[in-house]
Amino acid sequence: MPRPNFTAVEEFIFEGFSIFGWQPRLILFVVFLVLYLLTLASNAIILTVICLNHQLHTPMYFFLSVLSISETCYTVAIIPRMLSSLLSPQHAISIPDCATQLFFYLTFGVNNCFLLTAMGYDRYVAICNPLRYSIIMGKKTCIQLAGGSWSIGLSTAIIQVSSVFSMPFCGANVISHFFCDIRPLMKLACADITIKELVTLLISLCVLVLPMVLIFISYILIVSTILKMASAEGRKKAFATCASHLTVVIVHYGCTSFIYLKPKSQNSLKDRLISVTYTVITPLLNPVVYSLRNKEVKDALLRALGRKSFS
Repeated sequence: MPRPNFTAVEEFIFEGFSIFGWQPRLILFVVFLVLYLLTLASNAIILTVICLNHQLHTPMYFFLSVLSISETCYTVAIIPRMLSSLLSPQHAISIPDCATQLFFYLTFGVNNCFLLTAMGYDRYVAICNPLRYSIIMGKKTCIQLAGGSWSIGLSTAIIQVSSVFSMPFCGANVISHFFCDIRPLMKLACADITIKELVTLLISLCVLVLPMVLIFISYILIVSTILKMASAEGRKKAFATCASHLTVVIVHYGCTSFIYLKPKSQNSLKDRLISVTYTVITPLLNPVVYSLRNKEVKDALLRALGRKSFS
């Protein structure tokens, strides 16, 4: 029996937010552009303040600076093309460029998940083992935790990108999303994707559920220790130290879990709008929450601005 004559796909087209008219897309473009610029600026400020202030050269701020770098790279991989697709509804991307975008998206996205886990462990040690904090969270340990996060992100990206782009693409080439993501791409493959969807779900469980469980355990131990503190002021300070991290964790894992832990993805407009949260809003949320809720960062920033104004 002759095989069907399929035409190999040479490029993909983002459907993005083409369901909206020109004016709503223009409004979204302006909003996302402002959020993107604010993300770049706020992360740059956080990095500058931490680098210039020796009082902030601690494990907590080391992880925050690494997270800021990762979040910046994460947004650069996604948002510029998303802005282009808002201005041009039929925005095309070549297969190599799509594979590259997916690679960097997964590398930095998975890295962020495990960096947040490392930050949770740092808070656990700081509150539950304060006397041994400087020994446990030494420079070598911090570098190993950060390096491990990057390694897991890189390995996950290589596995997933190789899996997705080993499939044949033919016929339909419209991606029901505003960037190259795993499930919307697999929907376009001319092959049975059952096994690959199962593998993607299992990897998502490891990348999302495992860090969430570790962070959850850390905070159970943290809260238990805080409640045993005799000083009300001490309890307040300890809760304030963890509030920033916990806020970012809830938003980040809540949205990504909704998208990636579903057995089946419909690639609906609702999914795309939720994806906006962890691709556009969360990267801005990190520096804003940590700077606004952290007295040390605010004081360091005010001192830096004061010195600049005086000069």
